[in-house]
Amino acid sequence: MTEPTASPSSRGVMPSLLPPRSGDPSTDSAIALLCAAVERGLRDVVVCPGSRSQALALAAAELERVGAIRLHVRIDERSAGFFALGLAREGRVPVAVIVTSGTGPANLHPALLEAHHAGVPLAVITADRPSELVGIGANQATVQSDMFGAILPSVEVPPAVPLPGTADDEAQIVIEDGIDMARDTGRRLMASPGALHINMQFRAPLSGTIPSLDAWWGDVQECVTSTVTGPIARSRVAPGGSVPVLLDGRPTLVIAGADADDEAEAIAYEGGWPLLAEASSGVRFGRNLITHVRELLGAASPVPELRDAIERIIVFGHPTLTREVPALIASDVEAYVVDRVGAADPVGADREGLQRVSSVELVAASELSADEQHAALMARRGWLRAWLEASHECAERASSDAPAPSLGQARSEDRHERAAFARGELAIAREAVTREMLVDAVWRASWPHDRLVLGASRLIRILDERVPGKAIRVHSNRGLAGIDGTIATALGVATMSQLGDGSAQDALGVTRVLVGDLTLLHDASSLLVGQGGETAPRMQVIVGVDGGGTIFDGLEVASTAGALHERVLYTPVSADLAKLAAAYGWDHRLVRTRSELEAALLDRAPERILIEVPLPR
Repeated sequence: MTEPTASPSSRGVMPSLLPPRSGDPSTDSAIALLCAAVERGLRDVVVCPGSRSQALALAAAELERVGAIRLHVRIDERSAGFFALGLAREGRVPVAVIVTSGTGPANLHPALLEAHHAGVPLAVITADRPSELVGIGANQATVQSDMFGAILPSVEVPPAVPLPGTADDEAQIVIEDGIDMARDTGRRLMASPGALHINMQFRAPLSGTIPSLDAWWGDVQECVTSTVTGPIARSRVAPGGSVPVLLDGRPTLVIAGADADDEAEAIAYEGGWPLLAEASSGVRFGRNLITHVRELLGAASPVPELRDAIERIIVFGHPTLTREVPALIASDVEAYVVDRVGAADPVGADREGLQRVSSVELVAASELSADEQHAALMARRGWLRAWLEASHECAERASSDAPAPSLGQARSEDRHERAAFARGELAIAREAVTREMLVDAVWRASWPHDRLVLGASRLIRILDERVPGKAIRVHSNRGLAGIDGTIATALGVATMSQLGDGSAQDALGVTRVLVGDLTLLHDASSLLVGQGGETAPRMQVIVGVDGGGTIFDGLEVASTAGALHERVLYTPVSADLAKLAAAYGWDHRLVRTRSELEAALLDRAPERILIEVPLPR
């Protein structure tokens, strides 16, 4: 496939500094690839052990020793892929995963597909047998070239070790060409805006003595023009380019789906339009924010006059958490859909009235008179006010907050009044946790220096519908919206935010991951952290336990399939989460009431804790 292109990394343009040679072609090609990527900003590498990939793994270990990278070792390739995805999500720079040949690469497919569809810069480097060992029954040998299909960009790096019997002059050409190709591929790795597969063939000998990279790393640091502290700059490319949007009086909504950027909130604020921002958008804040979107846009909307008056929408990110928003995008309203950097698929089907753009620029409607422009401004203000009032009324009806206590009753001289007050407060503290109470409490407990990761379960939809605005980083794998790898992704997010190149304030935060029991059990092995001397991040895994996939209970099939639905969709499960936590060295707390939940979320003593919250089906 055609290689992805992008602007230079935040290290700036610098001359390539050739690392020392070991004399072993496999080792030298591995070092060439990784060092070229490090020169251009690679900071995190995830390694899974394996024989065929040993040269890459040893080179990564040497780069860790000299301080050039952060190395993360995982024993499970599937978990490693999602852990790297979390690192890349939070850091917004490419992360590399190294695995051996055979089934190892196949286990990366789910994380690669998520990265591909979400536009997350994830590069996998799969060690491979040379072509002469493929198709003859050799151990751990399969067809790895383009194994992820035509949708993923792929680079093939030939072995740097020549075939036995090759003439000396030809052998030297094979060695130099292999090392040069590896170096070029390392540079391309850091230019990828999304998923990238690098398949690197190794012919025996598979590795040699690793040379010291101290001097090379010192030279690189002297040449670096700026440190890697932020995302690689990548420009949007869309057929429509940047387009002007008139500041007229037409009823307009700004929609922010998963992984939208700050431009969504800025456009809504500047235009004076309602902002419908999903929880995973990253912009669920600001004075224009509208919540309870499903209710307001649904067939039974309490404000059909607003729903039916929409004439124009501006869409950022990837909306996935409601049926109503995609239906609005597919309708006949005028739509500007802002391109998602690195993502595989456009949002919405092409239709008349839908324009794909790289950005939007708000411009005054110069053809209007001063009085008409003032009238348009008043229309926008009235439109926004009506949506805010409707949103507020929905929030009031749906609130899980306890009623305000009666201070007069608490201060009464009548002991019966005071006793009634105490009984009321105790009853509130002992209230059984509901899903609404759970998502509200998790949202309230999280602050800008924290991170929140939401699994693809029933809970993310409840949270998305109701929580108010707050400027916190929220992650969710909404590219394909699968439940797999959620724990590993959250650990990657936590590791990057607390132990990466972020701010000192972020380093003090905690990452909370909110999942259902199926999502946790699907990725339970990722709870194995802190191995080999690695530092594990602070994390709370909050598990809503309802015994199975209750998200399917809300689908039409639940009313038509009967017992078959129970067997193959709801899929009842039961597990001892306390023993599961203990097996992986995590703390565990079972919470059943409002007061227990709030106390558990605010307790910072456990470094890593699994908070089990029983919920009714």
